[in-house]
Parts: sequence; C-alpha cells; structure tokens
Amino acid sequence: MTVLVEGCVESLADAQAAARGGADRLELCADLAVGGTTPSAELIRAVKARVFIPVFVMARPRGGSFVYNAAEIDQSRRDIENVIDAGADGVVVGALTPSNDIDVPTLQGFVARAGQVPVTFHRAFDQVRDPARALETLIDAGVQRVLTAGGQGTALEGSATLKLLVDQAGDRIVIMAGGKVRGNNARELIERTGVPELHARCESNASQIAEIVDVARSQS
Repeated sequence: MTVLVEGCVESLADAQAAARGGADRLELCADLAVGGTTPSAELIRAVKARVFIPVFVMARPRGGSFVYNAAEIDQSRRDIENVIDAGADGVVVGALTPSNDIDVPTLQGFVARAGQVPVTFHRAFDQVRDPARALETLIDAGVQRVLTAGGQGTALEGSATLKLLVDQAGDRIVIMAGGKVRGNNARELIERTGVPELHARCESNASQIAEIVDVARSQS
C-alpha cells in the first residue's frame, strides 16, 4: 500500500519546505492557530506558481465553532469559488449542526460550488456524535476524503476508530489521519489503522515532513 502524505501549511515558505520534504500534496490555510481559515488568493497563486504538487485549500470563514450562520455560509460558498479561481486543486470544508451532526444542506451547497474539484471534510468530523453515520453522510454528499483523528486529540489516540472508519470506507471515500502525526509515530499509526493518507503540519523545516514521508514510503 502506498501511503500519501499531505503537508498542512500557511505560508509560501512552509509550502516550499513541505515540497522539499517530499510531501505528495498540500493543504493550504491561513490562521492555523485557530484551526485554519481561508487563505488569500494572492497566497494561493504564489504557492501554485512555485510548488508543483497538488494544493488543496481551506474554505472556512473563521476559527471556533463549526456551526455557521447564513452570512458565514454565504461567505464560505464565495470562498470556495474564489480559491478555485486562484488555482486550488481541491477544497477543504466542514459544517456541523448545533447537535454535532453533519450540516447536510450546507455541505451539499459546498460540494455543488466545488463542482468537479475534489472536496475534503476537515477535522470538524472529530466532533460528530456518530462517526459511522457521519461517514455515510459524507459519502452520500459526494465528499472524496475526510481528515480525522478518530474523534480524539491525536490520530494515534483515535487509532481504534480510524481503523473502523477505514474498514467502513472501503474504496468509497478516503480516510486521512491527522492530529499530531510525526515521524516517530507514523509507522505505528499506519500499522494500527491501515490509513492510506497522513496529514501533518509542516513549518519551514522540511525535515518535519521528510521523516513522515520516509516512513510512508517504507510501507509501499
């Protein structure tokens, strides 16, 4: 099994470091201190001009709760269109109801705005009440992958749930493990869960991703 590694970045320097480290794909955000928000079109274009791996872009109006009002949903829809116009190869979204279920109408609207561009549901998934049911909801909505720590603070802590999700998903949706993924735990995480993709923060030091990539390649 080939395990893909996605580097989570918030600047051009981060993106270039992740690419040097061997990342297969980027998730580009702003404000990672609050969990990520929509980056500027200028940053997206700069990254796309200098980094030659796929770039998936966060479309999120603010940090904090994943329950959005009408104005925030409208802003997210515009953001999806804008990041695609700026060159995004994929979009990263998420929305929940106050009872911590997937906000289906909002998600369907996001997927419709993305069109043929693949959609990732982000770690809002870790707050859902019923992960198995939520996964089926994402599949029905046309989402291609979900980023999750298995409902825990770290992916390793959530490895039991991740394994269940991988088995449930089959080839219908990709389960991407994220949450404190490091070079020193990536092998154990892969062996416990069978996840086909890993997601890890990358700052300007390429070795942050390179260590994980080395482990991922050794699993192929």
